[in-house]
Amino acid sequence: MGTVNEQALRVLATDDSSVMRGIMHRIFQKHEEDRLSELPRMELCGLARDGVECLEAVRLLKPDVLVLDLEMPRLNGLEVLERLQIESPGLPVIMCSAHTEHGARSTMEALARGAADYVMKPGAQRDLGAALESLSQQLLPRIAALAKDAQRKAERGGKERGPSSTRPAVQPGETRAHRGIEVVVIGLSTGGPSALEQMLPKLPADFPVPMLIVQHMPKLFTSVLAERLDKCCALHVEEGYDGAALRPGTVWIAPGDAHMEVAPRRMMLGETDGSGARVRLHHQEMLNHCRPAVDYLFFSAARMYGAGALALVMTGMGSDGLDGARAVHRCGGVVLAQDEATSAVWGMPGRVTEAGIADATLPISVIADVLKQKVGAGRGAKVDSSQHALNGMTLRREVMHGLY
Repeated sequence: MGTVNEQALRVLATDDSSVMRGIMHRIFQKHEEDRLSELPRMELCGLARDGVECLEAVRLLKPDVLVLDLEMPRLNGLEVLERLQIESPGLPVIMCSAHTEHGARSTMEALARGAADYVMKPGAQRDLGAALESLSQQLLPRIAALAKDAQRKAERGGKERGPSSTRPAVQPGETRAHRGIEVVVIGLSTGGPSALEQMLPKLPADFPVPMLIVQHMPKLFTSVLAERLDKCCALHVEEGYDGAALRPGTVWIAPGDAHMEVAPRRMMLGETDGSGARVRLHHQEMLNHCRPAVDYLFFSAARMYGAGALALVMTGMGSDGLDGARAVHRCGGVVLAQDEATSAVWGMPGRVTEAGIADATLPISVIADVLKQKVGAGRGAKVDSSQHALNGMTLRREVMHGLY
């Protein structure tokens, strides 16, 4: 809970819509009046109407976080981001996006150009009260998380912190004894699209195992993300669909508003071999306030592959993926986490590292190389994936307890 004496986070909002500027003003006014909020104090230090005013206000007001519209006169949001990378490279920027295909594509481009996160503008059909509630629930926690991480990085002077500063050092080459890796599962949230664009292109087209990714994003945005990644990667990247057969060299992105898991492949009409694994989608309740949720994917990988699973937790707010990563660890699989210095927000990977279950906590620059090393080890002793579900069933029942 924010205290009266703590210094308020300074937020600058930029939008050419007078309605949206009014909504922003009311959001911060209500937050200031909410004495029971567990979030830190925040103040709206300025409201700008276009990109030119925004840049001037950044220089004058020096905000802790900028909330930026995409479509504006004079300078649009993407043009502002380009200027900010030169003038204020450490300023966290949250984009305000419309839930349209054009909005999704523009938001993906903004994230690639340095924006830390985004929020969805309220739909035109919503009344003012609903709009305030929808936007404030998205916006305020993101501001708090991004400002906190930016402050920590500034206090360290931008120096990277290795895994040894938060837990006993584990070098990338070290790991507990485990059999060959048969699947890679990844969970991300805030800062994830940019992180994936940095990491995935470093992996070869013949990457020998399938990869499944849960990125916290709404429907429509995940399809745009998959399309964008497919264009910049040697790997084939596709939005997941129910029943898709898992193949080496293919990356599946969980679609927005659906949980994604790995499951035994059902035998199709005319087939004599029902072995292998497939994508399973479902719409069960949210987990960790998320759908898709990383924990669903990680738990399913622990159940299906046991010690043959590698779980990677990258940049993101909150703790989704912690319980699932713990399950992979307990089954003898490999758990990796992105380090604080290269994460937009060190929430999800930080929880995994601090729990002591990460085999290594790594800067993003070396994650692809470590994945290739881990997956490449012992490829000559592959275990048929149809056998994974039969091994260690007692432990896996314990792993899945409470979710199924």
